[in-house]
Amino acid sequence: MSEKMPWQLAQVKAIVKETPRVKTFTLQLPHWQPHLPGQHYDMRLTAEDGYQAERSYSIASPPEQVGEIDLTIELIDDGEVSAYLHEGVAVGDSLEVRGPIGGYFVWRKEMYDLPLLLVAGGSGVVPLMAMLRHRTAVQATNPTVLLFSVRTAAEAIYRQELEALAQQDPHFSLVFTFTRQAPLAWNGYHRRIDQAMLTEVLTQFSVLPQVFVCGPTQLVEQAANTLLDLGLPAESIRTERFGPTGAE
Repeated sequence: MSEKMPWQLAQVKAIVKETPRVKTFTLQLPHWQPHLPGQHYDMRLTAEDGYQAERSYSIASPPEQVGEIDLTIELIDDGEVSAYLHEGVAVGDSLEVRGPIGGYFVWRKEMYDLPLLLVAGGSGVVPLMAMLRHRTAVQATNPTVLLFSVRTAAEAIYRQELEALAQQDPHFSLVFTFTRQAPLAWNGYHRRIDQAMLTEVLTQFSVLPQVFVCGPTQLVEQAANTLLDLGLPAESIRTERFGPTGAE
């Protein structure tokens, strides 16, 4: 699908620092089209000597954000593309992209009424954020929980927006677990996602939910396998993973 999709030059409209190592780039697209929450765009950088590097980045914005997309990108150690984006790109610059791409890890209209469990590790929250923002836009009232694993509070992408959403939407619950340093006076989870945690989170649903899991490979595989062990059918669990720390 992506091979036949033409590249286009997007203009950087805004850059927002989300955490010390994560920025959101708002790109204006000359040939914008609505995407499905969970899809991604490819980005290609071309050096003066002709060398090219290409990466895929999940869309953070909802399809209701017409004419532009938000790509939330983490600075990866030794990551040539993310390093250039974080250090060498300014508002007004142009970036070569193509998309939207992907048809599996997407939250479709026929799922709007189903209970929804989102499980994220680190920047794996990005495509799930597109789902949550779209869910708000379409005023869906399906019971929804985001279980978000982060190392520290400072690394929790979109934390203020997520906490505000949890306060405003009685059908949405936000569950953090901090794997390294929890905030002061924190009485929630302070460990990696495990079976006991997922069992407790599932008690928030009256029926088994549709599940999307996104994050580092180890977290995704462990969470998905644990959910299977807890009785969720394989067809209700969709996963998207990225490599270990240091890989892009």
